[in-house]
Amino acid sequence: MQNVKIDLLTQVGYKILQNEKRFCFGIDAVLLADFSAKKVRANSNVIDLCSGNGIIALLVCGITKARKITAMEIQKEDALLAKESVKINMLDEKINIINDDLKKVSLLFEKYSFDTVICNPPYIKSSHGKENSINAKTIARREIFCELEDIIKSVEYLLKPNGHFFMIHRPERLSEIFVLLNKYKLEASEIRFVQPFVDKVPTMVLVEARKNIKPNLKVDIPLIIYSKRGVYSDEVKSIYSCRKFNSC
Repeated sequence: MQNVKIDLLTQVGYKILQNEKRFCFGIDAVLLADFSAKKVRANSNVIDLCSGNGIIALLVCGITKARKITAMEIQKEDALLAKESVKINMLDEKINIINDDLKKVSLLFEKYSFDTVICNPPYIKSSHGKENSINAKTIARREIFCELEDIIKSVEYLLKPNGHFFMIHRPERLSEIFVLLNKYKLEASEIRFVQPFVDKVPTMVLVEARKNIKPNLKVDIPLIIYSKRGVYSDEVKSIYSCRKFNSC
């Protein structure tokens, strides 16, 4: 396949196919997989929305003892790459890739059928900033095919009572996230800001929400990406070196 490379996910020993002309995964996906995997119970049924090339599904599969992981991606080319990655790692019985629109979940799944929902969504509203031509990278970054409310509405449909929802997003949209979670009967239970350096403002926020729980928000200490320019912090190094079925 043209422009496709194979990278090794050292955390779990799996290979992943990536197209350099499309949207390759970044540290946000790695941090979200780590944040969510710590609370994925054995034999859980997990779904990853906006899954791209399947990075989070692969990491969660390797780190946890989830029974089944479904990865849903609207872009056909990315879904095909994810399927190839699943195949070369011989994970067909564990990971199912679906090429479809998350706004159609009610047609594809039974209500309340997942223990855990994970999503690394487009961060930017489509009306914000100058729009470029609609390509794979634009779709991954901007709310072209789905908006934040579409995602949280889908989560409400998919998630079992007391289930967990994990997402990474931009801090400036946190108030909107809280409003929508409340609208769809989900309660934010934990957040963690992600800062590039210890003295810089957060650029990302990790969010956990649960269904049918009382309000009791936990705010973690910030996750610092770099100890100095070009050098990951000890915590990020440990996340990247996490081994299969070990506690990260």
